[in-house]
Amino acid sequence: MKFIHTADWHLGKLVHGVYMTEDQRILLNQFVSLVEEEKPDAVVIAGDLYDRSVPPTDAVELLDEILFNINVDLKIPVVAIAGNHDSAERLSFGSSWYQSSQFYLAGKLSKEFRPVSINGVNFYLVPYAEPGIVRQLLEDDTIHTHQDAMKAIIHQIEKSMNVNEPNVFVGHAFVLGGATSDSERTLSVGGSGCVSVDLFEPFSYTALGHLHSPSAINHNTVKYSGSLMKYSFSEAKQKKSVSIIEIDEKGQFDLRYRSLSPRFDMREMEGSLEQLLDPQFYQNEKVDDYLKITLLDEGALLDPIGKLRQVYPNVLHLEKKIHLTDMKKKQHLQRLTDHKKSELELFEKFYTDITTLEFTEEKRKVMSEVIGKVLKEEVAK
Repeated sequence: MKFIHTADWHLGKLVHGVYMTEDQRILLNQFVSLVEEEKPDAVVIAGDLYDRSVPPTDAVELLDEILFNINVDLKIPVVAIAGNHDSAERLSFGSSWYQSSQFYLAGKLSKEFRPVSINGVNFYLVPYAEPGIVRQLLEDDTIHTHQDAMKAIIHQIEKSMNVNEPNVFVGHAFVLGGATSDSERTLSVGGSGCVSVDLFEPFSYTALGHLHSPSAINHNTVKYSGSLMKYSFSEAKQKKSVSIIEIDEKGQFDLRYRSLSPRFDMREMEGSLEQLLDPQFYQNEKVDDYLKITLLDEGALLDPIGKLRQVYPNVLHLEKKIHLTDMKKKQHLQRLTDHKKSELELFEKFYTDITTLEFTEEKRKVMSEVIGKVLKEEVAK
């Protein structure tokens, strides 16, 4: 049985003020052609079809068009879930009658963890859900973190799982140790948004979404497909792809990758303004790529972004290296200065940084008493 694993399309994505919808359309049309060529038994989309809960109209129309091409025109079953960027309610609309054409879309988490079986492989669809929702759904007050929630969900799945058949988990999660990028929304503060990779041991293959690199985690059976395209300059060096999985009746599988060709790449450049505007330099460059440019010039420059965009029309971000160096030095000096300040002085700085109010003598007196009391309790311990 062959299926294609993809995720994180983020349709309607806005990158540095530029909507990516047309770029996404080009890549998804290539994806449809790839599906037609590979003739898989299913296409698996592991969350974040949209970039926001209320997507732009053209993003909705694009998703409708692509899924119709795959599921209706090519008659390929589609297995999809909602991610943390999606609206669970929006994606759940029509799910009952979608299944008549083998379009299985799980927007909201259900208490019934029945798999979707396609050609002898069982797909368990687990859309993204906050721990509080899982706690309420499973009526389990011990669930407080994403780890607790995922562990409880998989425990429910295992109660009726047929271990003699291939079982595929389709989810949207941040596996502990995975490599992140700037365009991924944090699931929870601190480490409470992470889940451990060992939870997925019962499954032959785990098809995940959320982290944007296909090499975000190195594991034999737990895999990220990565995002459809680059969505931040922290992803500039990533190689985007979709995953082709061929799995046998024992759950053993072969994995290979297929790449798509974006209209414009997203990459970084560095040099002086004079060098970057020299035809000898840019004649071998793909000048219409989406670019982050770091200038090495030290002095003041007159309209550098305007000049650069005459050659490189899609400059999305411009910065000077000297400014970055100065900023790092200032931050280091600030940390050294803060280290010498008292607790009350640090709180005063914090207060004035985040509010527009004056730190009055009355407030200083109250905080001095609070800090003194806390320090005495610490000493008493």
